Amino acid sequence: MPPDPCKRCFWWGALLWWLCVASSGDAPPTQQPKCTDFQNANLLRGTNLKVQFLLFVPADPSCGQLVEESSDIQNSGFNATLGTKLIIHGFRALGTKPSWIDRFISVLLRAADANVIAVDWVYGSTGVYFSAVENVVRLSLEISRFLSKLLVLGVSESSIHIIGVSLGAHVAGMVGHFYKGQLGRITGLDPAGPEYTRASLEERLDAGDALFVEAIHTDTDNLGIRIPVGHVDYFVNGGQDQPGCPLFIHAGLAEQGGIKIEPLPKEVRVYLLTTSKAPYCVHHSLVEFYLQEPRKKDTSIEVTFLGSNVTSSVKITIPRHQSQGKGIIAYPNPSCQINQVKLKFQASSRMWKKDRTTTIVGSFCTSLLPVHDSKKTVCLPEPVTLQASVAVSHALKIACV
Repeated sequence: MPPDPCKRCFWWGALLWWLCVASSGDAPPTQQPKCTDFQNANLLRGTNLKVQFLLFVPADPSCGQLVEESSDIQNSGFNATLGTKLIIHGFRALGTKPSWIDRFISVLLRAADANVIAVDWVYGSTGVYFSAVENVVRLSLEISRFLSKLLVLGVSESSIHIIGVSLGAHVAGMVGHFYKGQLGRITGLDPAGPEYTRASLEERLDAGDALFVEAIHTDTDNLGIRIPVGHVDYFVNGGQDQPGCPLFIHAGLAEQGGIKIEPLPKEVRVYLLTTSKAPYCVHHSLVEFYLQEPRKKDTSIEVTFLGSNVTSSVKITIPRHQSQGKGIIAYPNPSCQINQVKLKFQASSRMWKKDRTTTIVGSFCTSLLPVHDSKKTVCLPEPVTLQASVAVSHALKIACV
């Protein structure tokens, strides 16, 4: 089994998309703590778990404090009144520290006023992938025992947020299962697929493992799981190849994510886009075209947003005998930098030459996502007449948020 793929710079695409707006706050340290780093293992020593729990605080995000006993936790600067975020890495074929973990922790501490604890199980995750899978139950039990020490100190189950990467996502699910689904939140970043696609709900991450379970899928065509595993599953760029990442293999977090759904759905799939460069975030707009007269065949319209260094397109298809078509267009720059929309009625390649003079008439509207207020929908003031294969441009002014 190959090591975690670098095409999973996906993790940063997923994390930084999630952390588009980060807040920061620093507090002066009261004392100089003793710092502990992740362990390194080799292929011959990867059978023992040798789990370490490393606490990171905003005052010194680069210093991990080893916390094993309750006394360690109490003397470490751990704040039981804050939320606690637990990070669990995945399979480590070569027994090395995850290269992304330091920056992950730093960004997380800037985004949230919380205790951040990294679970170092490099020893147990090293060697053969299937050996790491066999260690999942043992690791989950150790993490559960560690969480019980936090609960004794006054931490509430609902304030615990576990972030599991790859195989670590299923570890998070099993820990949540041990706590009967009462932990506050689990985030699975590209949950692992091998050995888990057909696993039972007790063995893998699922929506019953926490009060809110979400997953971000970025590698479903390789080592990521293809099926939904949470209340909400995000399939970034379709969940497969990510822009800006190599196609070969080698060796983010706003509170509640803006989701307010009661009761929580059992399964929702969400598809979104990213750019190929940090911070990977894009703005999304809903675009709609309304035909004045429905047609007897499908109608395809290409919509292009133009502006200052912005050129983004999407195709809208209006099914036959229907009058409305919708699409989602994504663009990296703020919406107020868009000043023009280009519409093109795409003629079928099988149309007779005389039919290429066909025209359609309709209305065009757009609105920023998520749509909170219908008053913010922007429509062209007059109906648009489009001739097959001829692009028409109109001025478009969208306010920034």
